[in-house]
Amino acid sequence: MSNAPPEITLAARNLSRRFGNRQVIHNVSLELKRGEVLGLLGHNGAGKSTTLQMLTGCLLPNGVGGNESGIEICGIDLLRRPERAKAQIGYLPETPPLYRELSVDDYLTFAARLRGMPSDTAATALTLAKQRCGLEAVGKKIIGTLSKGYQQRIGIAQAIIHSPAVVVLDEPTVGLDPTQIRDIRALIRELGDSGSVILSTHLLGEVESVCDRVEIMQHGRLIYSDTSAHMQQYGGVSGFIVSLRNPPPLDELKGIAGISGVEPLSATRFRILHAPDAHVVDTLLVLAAQRDWQLEQLAPLQATLEEVFAQITDARASETGKNTTGATS
Repeated sequence: MSNAPPEITLAARNLSRRFGNRQVIHNVSLELKRGEVLGLLGHNGAGKSTTLQMLTGCLLPNGVGGNESGIEICGIDLLRRPERAKAQIGYLPETPPLYRELSVDDYLTFAARLRGMPSDTAATALTLAKQRCGLEAVGKKIIGTLSKGYQQRIGIAQAIIHSPAVVVLDEPTVGLDPTQIRDIRALIRELGDSGSVILSTHLLGEVESVCDRVEIMQHGRLIYSDTSAHMQQYGGVSGFIVSLRNPPPLDELKGIAGISGVEPLSATRFRILHAPDAHVVDTLLVLAAQRDWQLEQLAPLQATLEEVFAQITDARASETGKNTTGATS
């Protein structure tokens, strides 16, 4: 029998949640793989924090429509064996659970002992967590006297002090300055290399910087799942930007087989659209060399994540609106 750690570190199925008569989460299912950083993306109020609270055992899911909910952490059933499953989880809520009157060392030692670590193991874990989170210089300082950036680091340190297989971070960089954001994102990426991370965010730069895969949530439902690289290609157009030091007349560019549109951006720079299956780049390179157009730069068109996110959420909103109209007509 193999003792290798499971490839799937977190698996959730059919998670639903009501608050009173209001259904806020609808049959959410997702998986997290070892060595992966998964971004849970969505507007404020989309249901991200509620979902993370269920994934960490802080909030129980409601069974809906006969669908049985389930959450496994490293193969351990979180609902049936919560202590064993939670031992594999590190969690940073949106508001870090800090005791502001304690020193950093005392608080993190307390967090380690809460995890059941003996004193000698807790001391070693404290040193490592402070090192990973850049807290070596502030161990003796009172938490309440430190900046928000440091407090966020302390929140992450308490989440990882027991070396969990799964780290769950809710809006980990909200309210930080650009330097602090850069440092926290580097730390998240490092955590993803050694374990698995799921983070919620409404910041698209976060996804681009640290996430391997993206789940988009809207109105309590998951509406999109793919790699962050594929997300950038979603709904994209086929084309490129080209710079020619000695460009031909516009009609000559438009006459190249496969080109569907040419937009001058300057006297020497053009936005060119073409059919998806056309080999226009190869043709252009040959013609530029033959006709002395002096090609300087060629870069493929790529939609920004903001544009892609808007396309995905708008398309789903439109589809939902049509379904609703059809159901009530």
